[in-house]
Amino acid sequence: MAGSTAPIIFILEPFGGSIRRHNASLPFLFWDDAAVTRGDGVFETFLVRGGRVCNQERHARRFAASARALGLPEPDLDYWRSATAEAVAAWVAERGEEAEAQCVWTYSHGRAATGFPSAWLTLTEVGQRQRAQREEGVSVLTLPRGLLLNPQARDWMPAGAKTLGYAEAMSALRHARSQGCEEVIFTEGTGEDARVLEGATSTVVLVKKNSKMRTPVPGGEVLPGTTQEALFHAAQRSGWRCKAKDLTVADLRAAQSVWLVSSVRLAARVISLDGAPLPDPGRGHEREIRALIEEAVTA
Repeated sequence: MAGSTAPIIFILEPFGGSIRRHNASLPFLFWDDAAVTRGDGVFETFLVRGGRVCNQERHARRFAASARALGLPEPDLDYWRSATAEAVAAWVAERGEEAEAQCVWTYSHGRAATGFPSAWLTLTEVGQRQRAQREEGVSVLTLPRGLLLNPQARDWMPAGAKTLGYAEAMSALRHARSQGCEEVIFTEGTGEDARVLEGATSTVVLVKKNSKMRTPVPGGEVLPGTTQEALFHAAQRSGWRCKAKDLTVADLRAAQSVWLVSSVRLAARVISLDGAPLPDPGRGHEREIRALIEEAVTA
């Protein structure tokens, strides 16, 4: 099947059991699955490179935490890892090790008719747009997030969970593209003093002079970033001073460079913010940051 572009899909039994490959040309979700009727489920996305899953343990821990936040049965991570290894082996056999893939774990509350959770994983090609943004960077629009978490709702809202409810993020990206931008950074408030939250599908990292990296404090409206965490660990080993702290739009403009980091795209440098170009940090600076990110995801 060399040269095939069809995804690889494996159906999983949430409580353990058989792992079976599914024909990508056939449907497999029932009409009453909570994943599609309510967006009531969680997911996690991994990069597969060189025949191995990058940063797998951090993703697996977040996946389990997201499942707990939504009241799903605790996932057997060894079972999910085993299924992923089988899927990656199939990918390599059909595409070769040089073909990058994104692997997505999905876990939902399942069918209303049965009450049993549903689970599956997919491997698909890394998109050309994601590859291009790694090299070329992205133009970003800042947008105030419309639905911020009220402190009184923290006991029941799935804050910090990577849920299937991505309509807000997708709507924000469509709006940004209608305004001539490629990406979004959500904020609390407007103007230069607005607090920076996160990207639509990424974590914000800014680089300051004197080997400093900063990212918004995770929690509440900011999903903890697995790639950002790995990047900070790699950077600290190389002598960088890394910290999570409250950041403003003004901090982004004053930074040496600003990056959107995520598991598959890895890192895209923000080249403009709300239509204003950000300073070019120079090739040496970019090479250093990209080398740290490569170290982070391949460690």
